[in-house]
Amino acid sequence: MSDNKPRISVPASAKKGEVIEIKTLISHPMETGRRKAEDGSVIPRLILNKFICSFNGKEVFSANMDTSVSADPYIAFPFKVTESGKFEFVWIDDKNAKVTETKAIEAN
Repeated sequence: MSDNKPRISVPASAKKGEVIEIKTLISHPMETGRRKAEDGSVIPRLILNKFICSFNGKEVFSANMDTSVSADPYIAFPFKVTESGKFEFVWIDDKNAKVTETKAIEAN
């Protein structure tokens, strides 16, 4: 999954107590295993099945995904800023391959 570069939107800073919106988008075909190639063979299933967001090492959001999720999954969620720190975002596919990105935020 090395070519699945995610795009993540996290403000560089926010006030303590402020609720921000975190937005993520990752390029992935999300093959369901139901499509056929031109030669008639079935394209094997390969989807992202798990998304996890941690803040300073503590999980703050996760989602399980299945075949009904479209290609290039977009995930947005709110987060209440209480301290400065680092987010870690992890996407995991059916082959247990992972894409990981980090973003920092400054609380003031």
